[in-house]
Amino acid sequence: MSGFYRADAARLAALVQPDRVHRDVYIDEEVFDLEMERLWARSWLYVGHASQVPAAGDYLTTTLAGQPVFLMRQPGGELGVFFNRCAHKGAQLLLDERGNAGKLLRCPYHAWNYKLDGSLLSLPLKNDYEGSGVWESPAGKGLAKPGGVREYRGLVFARLSPDGPAFEDYFAGVLEILDLIADRSPSGELEVVGPPLRSEMSCNWKMYLENVNDSVHPISTHESAAHAAKTVGDGLSGAEQEMAMEQLLPFGAGYSFYTKMGARVTAHGHSIHGTKFSLHSGYAAIPGYQDMLREAHGEARAHEVLSFSPQNTVLYPSLALKASPALLRVLQPLAAGRTRLEVWALAPRGAPEALRRQAVNYTRLVFSPTSIVAHDDIRLFESVQRSLHAGGNEWISLHRGYRGEAEPALPHEVEDGNDELLMRNQFRAWRDALAQPAPEVV
Repeated sequence: MSGFYRADAARLAALVQPDRVHRDVYIDEEVFDLEMERLWARSWLYVGHASQVPAAGDYLTTTLAGQPVFLMRQPGGELGVFFNRCAHKGAQLLLDERGNAGKLLRCPYHAWNYKLDGSLLSLPLKNDYEGSGVWESPAGKGLAKPGGVREYRGLVFARLSPDGPAFEDYFAGVLEILDLIADRSPSGELEVVGPPLRSEMSCNWKMYLENVNDSVHPISTHESAAHAAKTVGDGLSGAEQEMAMEQLLPFGAGYSFYTKMGARVTAHGHSIHGTKFSLHSGYAAIPGYQDMLREAHGEARAHEVLSFSPQNTVLYPSLALKASPALLRVLQPLAAGRTRLEVWALAPRGAPEALRRQAVNYTRLVFSPTSIVAHDDIRLFESVQRSLHAGGNEWISLHRGYRGEAEPALPHEVEDGNDELLMRNQFRAWRDALAQPAPEVV
């Protein structure tokens, strides 16, 4: 029924209760459209990494909340983000995933030309436009840009709407996490390693982000993965055996391990899961690496950086990060029941090569679409998406750890790593965002 939720703010807000959420938050297409308009358009979304566009004219294309955009290095070295559509007829200017545009952008449809800063440079049959008013119209103003763009420690974010929180306010409490990850490099810089692993899943995007903070599921969902890791690891030798065992065997850790990990939740749905320790805390030290960081950052900072290995950090709603191994998981919602995931490995510049191998290997072992870990998760996400259309109970439980208390002031430390407060915090941000009217159209 068109407008069922759009026209009734109270009905929309009632989808999120203190201890549960209604299934329509996952399966209703109108709710999905409202999410894109009111949550995703106003949020700071991950676009790409500065290392992917090192030279002037280098670009990469992607989508933010279903809208095509591109990131481009400017002649002066700064980074620009633009909607990937010609101001004339709307054709996509850049069709490749990445490349170099040279000194100008040329529309493949009618050959309108733009400077790399998006301003209109020239167009065919210019005399035919004389007196038409085209230069005063939106078409004559050049390429449209998102409402805000920021680079932070090499990560580039954009806010589609001009209406929304400032960057520092939006990420208050989690920017220091990006600092800790970047400072794993002696130079304080990260770089993307190779192309991403991509998956398309027949499930709602929120299921994935909830699962990132769900430490109860690995014991049952990934039981076979831990067993397979030992079996496969026994057939390997040397460094390969050590890395495989380190990265996959911890999935067999018990409930009590996760209970003691701790977590932190902040405003806007962000979280750090594993503030005390995580599955990644037991990795063997890399010879010489600690000394490199001490020399670069000092004893205290080096200790702080190396002791920080959380399970996951969520920059809601588009990004989940790991610090060690360093990697990014980027969500691109396609429909209520369809989500694209990109997983990018990162390497600290100037650090030992072993850290690069560690990130690439973990990405392949855990997040490849054919991985024994990823397959377990995706199979269950898709089964949940299907079964939510069934009759019976219309509500999804978020009761674990809930004692009837009011929503905590943020930021908030979570003692029990298995507490579903991390998920309840995501839905708190979701509810608050959707309570706002649609933002101004760019």
